[in-house]
Amino acid sequence: MKLKWSLFAMMLTIAAVLTGCEPLLVLDPKGPQAERLASDILLTMGIMLFIVLAVFGLLIYMLVKYRASKQPADYEPPHIHGNIWVETICVGVPILIVAYLSFVSVQSNYIVEAKPEGYGDKEPLVVYASSSNWKWHFSYPEENIETVNYLYIPTDRPLEFKLYSHGPITSFWIPQLGGQKYAMNDHVTTLHLAADAPGEYMGRNSNFSGEGFAENTFNVTAMSQEDFDEWVDEVKETADPLTKQEFTELLEPGHLGQLTYTGTHLEFSPPNEHHHGQAEEDEASDEETEESHEDHSEHEDMTQSEHEHMNH
Repeated sequence: MKLKWSLFAMMLTIAAVLTGCEPLLVLDPKGPQAERLASDILLTMGIMLFIVLAVFGLLIYMLVKYRASKQPADYEPPHIHGNIWVETICVGVPILIVAYLSFVSVQSNYIVEAKPEGYGDKEPLVVYASSSNWKWHFSYPEENIETVNYLYIPTDRPLEFKLYSHGPITSFWIPQLGGQKYAMNDHVTTLHLAADAPGEYMGRNSNFSGEGFAENTFNVTAMSQEDFDEWVDEVKETADPLTKQEFTELLEPGHLGQLTYTGTHLEFSPPNEHHHGQAEEDEASDEETEESHEDHSEHEDMTQSEHEHMNH
């Protein structure tokens, strides 16, 4: 009896604590990409809940129907070799569930990888987001400013992040705006996001990258386009220019607060945007050029040999 009341009290305590928790950030979307991911998560949770309830219902039914009872000593239960309907359901239903979730996942992947829908022909704001141990550098090439460990973005405008790393592989993630994507050294990846509502959001590196990983975070502030333009003008009037020497010092391992500069490191330390696919095309083009030169040389040699033969 004491054990039963102890378990009951523990369950009440857990329920009371959980009611005070804030909602999960991934289930509180503030952008179209995040909304799509949140709907997929809720769909998956609903399917899993249905499966769990169905399994527990069947378990209770079996325990009640086939529970031990008083039978004669010579009673022998019937021998059952199998049931075609039970086997079909046990195999077919999981296949249908996996096939449906696979279709939804592939469809969502194409949606979140593309430019957010609903913004018409608006030009995206391009931001180069690069990581170093253990900081985030945000370069605005059009505005010619750069920030460290904080990001200002306009609402109702598509965002195009160019991700790369100055050190180990990291993962750029703003849970309320979309999913994570890796930032790698010597390679640039692109992430499309958008913010529908102004507010303060949390961003972080979601890939373990060393002892300072836990504090490898950044703050995101979404605001109207007018407020964003005012912020850009203020930065250009008040911030110090970013020099190559100072940027080199910023790349040293360690934690920093929020910093703001005019100019970007893209001027003297641009990322390598030569993707692997383009490299293969260039290599094939070089091979074709070399073959063309070889054919041309062979043609010239043959022509010269023919002329010498005719003169002879």
